Amino acid sequence: MSIKILVVDDETAARRGLVSLLSGWGYEVEEAADGREGLEKAVAGLPSVVLADLVMPRLDGHALLRALREEVPFAAVILLTGQGSIETAVAAMKEGAYDYLTKPVDMARLRLLIPKAASSSEALRQVALLRRQLSQVMGMGRLVGTGPAMQPVYRMIEMAAPTPAPVLITGESGTGKELVARTIHELSPRARAPFVAVNCAAIPETLLESEIFGHEKGAFTGALERRAGCFELAHQGTLFLDEIAEMNPAMQAKFLRVLETGMVRRLGGRTEVQMDVRVLAATNTDPQKALRDGTLREDLYYRLNVVSIALPPLRERREDIPLLVQAFIEEFNAKYDKRIGGVEESAQVALEAAPWPGNVRELRNTLERAVIVCGDQRLGLKHLSNLPGTGGPDTAPVHLEPVSAEHALTLPVGTTLDEAEKQLILRTLAAQDNNKTRAAQVLGISLKTLHNKLKAYSGS
Repeated sequence: MSIKILVVDDETAARRGLVSLLSGWGYEVEEAADGREGLEKAVAGLPSVVLADLVMPRLDGHALLRALREEVPFAAVILLTGQGSIETAVAAMKEGAYDYLTKPVDMARLRLLIPKAASSSEALRQVALLRRQLSQVMGMGRLVGTGPAMQPVYRMIEMAAPTPAPVLITGESGTGKELVARTIHELSPRARAPFVAVNCAAIPETLLESEIFGHEKGAFTGALERRAGCFELAHQGTLFLDEIAEMNPAMQAKFLRVLETGMVRRLGGRTEVQMDVRVLAATNTDPQKALRDGTLREDLYYRLNVVSIALPPLRERREDIPLLVQAFIEEFNAKYDKRIGGVEESAQVALEAAPWPGNVRELRNTLERAVIVCGDQRLGLKHLSNLPGTGGPDTAPVHLEPVSAEHALTLPVGTTLDEAEKQLILRTLAAQDNNKTRAAQVLGISLKTLHNKLKAYSGS
């Protein structure tokens, strides 16, 4: 497959010289006379490599790079610069440029650089394709689910992951906010650096400052040695602060200053240390309510809310429950050396119909217990004694109404099995006041099977 290269330079002689040279080396080359034209041609032609002059009219090389990060993220951008702009080119590399070359271009170095840049571009293209395929089959990263409620979440993760921007993740307890944070980290350029998670609600207020910023020996009673805080531990990686609104306002002000300056001073310390940390934060409360209540500082909220990701509760993504169940059974099969092959239809119906006030975390805990107690090949209702809605300590039991005499079904001899099944399903549905979920539970079939049967009957 031919490697496509786009040369963007407002100097006609230099541009055409590069086009001629690269074409002679066997590459497929296109040219543009300024940054704006270059962006348009890159979006239309999707080149693997873009050679762009740093100083150009309409859209310079730096602005073109930023635009290409959004529009053609897998393109490897090599900047062409004069001696006086090397610092700018180096800064651009920190923002995603593949490399830079000074003018006049060293042809030997260019010849070595192009295949490497094209290889990097292809790897990025394959990663993007794999991510998209995985999100269609199971989810994204550690997140499981392919339903419509999760698609905006995946889109925001994919956009946020390559950037250094702070992210605020909101959602009820148990929806998977830390999993979103870990997925962003693992898909980011910081993936090989540390991911450090701190639950602000789980640490006593008196210890939170030391936990986050660290302390010097003797800073307080019991501080027997210097201790690095979470910011230092996450250097060049990602710091995830869960339940950010649980920080007291004074602590939030100190945290905001570190976010703005990148400088950390240990408790009891005299000097500040520069840290390179990407911050992700989460809260299970409505941020607007927290702002009104004064539990979340407005300036900190706006600093963190550069990118916002709202996670839906499990009750709004029930179509993902079968995939989640499958994933958790596989996880606990491996953890407890089990060989459970799946879930009986009646149990699957119950799992899909349960209210799940604790969201995905509650589903996971329920299935972990079920796998532990299950000695059969498949999970059944008898293994789901702690299922929400079946009489657990915090839920009201679900009662299925018994079939009364008026709904009893009598069939004459000679009735076909198909007709008998149809009558049984329709009578059971009527006995449950057309509540399809309850009718499916009584019949011992999945809700999807019931819908398919009813659809078939309506067409016959």
